[in-house]
Amino acid sequence: MTSTVEAGAAFTLPGERQRLILQRLTRDGRVVAAALARELGTSEDTIRRDLRELAAAGRCERVYGGALRLSPASGSFAQREATAPARKAALGRRAAALVRPGQILLIDAGTTNVAIAAALPERQGLTVATNAPAVATALLGREGIEVLLLGGRLDHGAGGAVGARTVRDVRGLRADLCFVGACAVDAKAGVAAFDAEEAALKQAMVEASGGVAVAATSEKLGTAAPYLVAPVSALTDLVVEHDAPAEALDALRACGVRVHVAGREGEA
Repeated sequence: MTSTVEAGAAFTLPGERQRLILQRLTRDGRVVAAALARELGTSEDTIRRDLRELAAAGRCERVYGGALRLSPASGSFAQREATAPARKAALGRRAAALVRPGQILLIDAGTTNVAIAAALPERQGLTVATNAPAVATALLGREGIEVLLLGGRLDHGAGGAVGARTVRDVRGLRADLCFVGACAVDAKAGVAAFDAEEAALKQAMVEASGGVAVAATSEKLGTAAPYLVAPVSALTDLVVEHDAPAEALDALRACGVRVHVAGREGEA
């Protein structure tokens, strides 16, 4: 629960208010404009203006009624690849358990999705279409897994092909299950990405798939990014870490998403 400031405290200067807003975003992950206005003794219009300025400076993401903390998942593929490999491997094992023999899979670019590819079972008659060279490499030589590498311009930051050609390739497919990469996941703000071309490709993947799954590390939950991929209701499955906050998971389940909790690092 958000605590109130001391009675009579003055937050008349924009800098003072915005520092407090950023503190709340860091602590709680989100702020509500109406509640902040009451707490600080100012108007909702003033708070909304503060939120617009913070969003324009890249400090938060505006959503209806308030703002969310920006997702930390904005680094390059190389930077993300070196972050929390054991946690992503645990997510990958749990996500791979969703796959059934004979399925056609779409696997998006992303370091957690590489871990999913590495955990896929062999000799199951799987077909995997991917825009990510690292995913294709993880499947190279695996028995019983056919790999289709989607074309397009290789985006080194995303670690995969993007653009009109890649979207066209995706639209020519019908997948049983898609593992879409997500920079941010929130029950109200949806699944989002930091790049417009990436978001457009992810949207096409969602549309081309019978089931849509996301595997997300805990720091991505309850956060936002600038470009919407899909509402959370478009997901069929969400794979999370064992320490994912219960409140966030309850909100996601209420949207009809099946939530699967991965084991701890190092568990088989």
